[in-house]
Amino acid sequence: MAREADLAFDALADPVRRQILSVLAETRECSVGDLADRIDSVGRTSVSSHLRVLRAAGLVNERREGRFRYYSVDASGAAREVITLLQSMFQHSLSRTKEAAATTPAAARRSRGSKAG
Repeated sequence: MAREADLAFDALADPVRRQILSVLAETRECSVGDLADRIDSVGRTSVSSHLRVLRAAGLVNERREGRFRYYSVDASGAAREVITLLQSMFQHSLSRTKEAAATTPAAARRSRGSKAG
């Protein structure tokens, strides 16, 4: 599983790939042509290349229908692992920040002041 998360983070390092994921999250499913129309910074061939990286990283699904390929966000696997990892990291950081804020001199004074009143 750690290998999948590494691939996912590598894929997410590119701003165009993050933009592709954002479009897919908004639209649920898009063809390469639809994605290329919505992303101005690169052309259709580049969008296809980025989609290959995202698919290899386990972040998007591909569905074929005739000669068309449709892509959607894969909310399981690597994406779920990345979300869980980030959520855990930020939750721990937030908890430590709250603890630190509660032990500052100003917080201690407020606490004493409320007990005295």
